[in-house]
Amino acid sequence: MEGFRPEDSFRGDVARRYDDELRGDEDETVQFLKQIAAGRDCLEFAVGTGRIALPLAATGLRVDGIELSPDMIEMLRAKPGGSEIGVVKGDMTAVEMGRRYGLVYLVFNSIGNVITQDGQVKCFENAARHLDEGGIFLLECRIPTAPKQADNGFVEISHAGTGSVHIAACRYDPVTQVLDLSHIDIGNDTVRMVPLRLRLAYPPEFDLMARCAGLELDQRYGGWKREPFDARTWRHISIYRKR
Repeated sequence: MEGFRPEDSFRGDVARRYDDELRGDEDETVQFLKQIAAGRDCLEFAVGTGRIALPLAATGLRVDGIELSPDMIEMLRAKPGGSEIGVVKGDMTAVEMGRRYGLVYLVFNSIGNVITQDGQVKCFENAARHLDEGGIFLLECRIPTAPKQADNGFVEISHAGTGSVHIAACRYDPVTQVLDLSHIDIGNDTVRMVPLRLRLAYPPEFDLMARCAGLELDQRYGGWKREPFDARTWRHISIYRKR
């Protein structure tokens, strides 16, 4: 995607609208994280608008965050309790918080925003640097599915109504495992397009990245209710421990 910059995907209107459509499993996410944190301090990579960090902090845990987009940080700060989250602006593959945590977590497919394999390895390495001995790095991500079209391009329709349509125009490069997509909202009088680039990877590749970073897979689930991870699972929740 020519001219694409990752930080531009979550600026301006995108940041302001980010919480308009929640996934619906935010409460389950927070409860799961609270359980595995077991009272220890937490660090969220790609903390965004704080949709997970804020309710997790409200349970009594210390939660800090790293975020690349200043507009997303501004949205977090404007929320009740936002000033209590220690957020550093920067790249989650490199930012150093200057302290250690019992839990580092990266959820909602956000590792895909790191668009090279080397960068994703660095993300694991940075998570490991921030962990106490025996600390946990939790990764939640969707299982990729290869496009069936010969040219690796496809269109997904998530909403089709009388007054608006939302589609995603996508093209996947199997060599780099990079998916270029544009979210397109079409209304009666408006068209809004949000470009995004993601690097897709399967759990075994993430497991190897973890080993490179001095982490090892401890548990893997298919959902926040600890559903089993199997061939029918559309996502994975992988728990890595520092060796």
